[in-house]
Amino acid sequence: MRILLVEDDALLGDGVRAGLKQAGFAVDWTQDGQAAKLALETEAYAVIVLDLGLPKLNGTELLKWLRGRESKTPVLILTARDTVADRIAGLNAGADDYLIKPFDLDELIARLHALLRRSAGQVTLTLQHGDIELTPSTHQVRKNGLPIELSAREFSLLHELLLHIGRVQSREQLEQHLYGWGEEVESNSVEVHVHHLRKKLGATLIRTLRGVGYVIDKED
Repeated sequence: MRILLVEDDALLGDGVRAGLKQAGFAVDWTQDGQAAKLALETEAYAVIVLDLGLPKLNGTELLKWLRGRESKTPVLILTARDTVADRIAGLNAGADDYLIKPFDLDELIARLHALLRRSAGQVTLTLQHGDIELTPSTHQVRKNGLPIELSAREFSLLHELLLHIGRVQSREQLEQHLYGWGEEVESNSVEVHVHHLRKKLGATLIRTLRGVGYVIDKED
């Protein structure tokens, strides 16, 4: 899952980015509102983590601009503004959740997973397909009840395909979800991850449509 982190505090932003990457997210980090606006005009994100007190364009105005474009991307406000009026203003501007600084990183990650479940229309904590179960909040995959060890990107790729069962995802779409800014993308990286997933979870799980992309088919 690819996240846009908008935070002008360099120390905090670096720490949050590192924590989110360790949790399996691909993270793009901007430090002002205008840079975030440009990123949102050119990239697609699963969720946005947004500070309010930003230079160049404040978070509230950025959020109003985003919702004015009819974007449904979930937004979690991360801010030191802790009054009830501030929370109401943020939610009324279009935020989906609100977390006050200082905060616990595990809570932030849990809230992001909850937002992602809601935006995908997922009502359960676990995605299941046949004998395979994937639990985003604990970063675990099981096959026939037994844990399967996946790399962070293998997990993210499987998660993305399970969220779109029956719908083909192109290599470019999958790369967008797997890699953030500045991360080197090998020309055959998606193919390699798919190969590893097939070895670990079954050769027929992921179907390749040559020249089109990859899909996990719906169960009969």
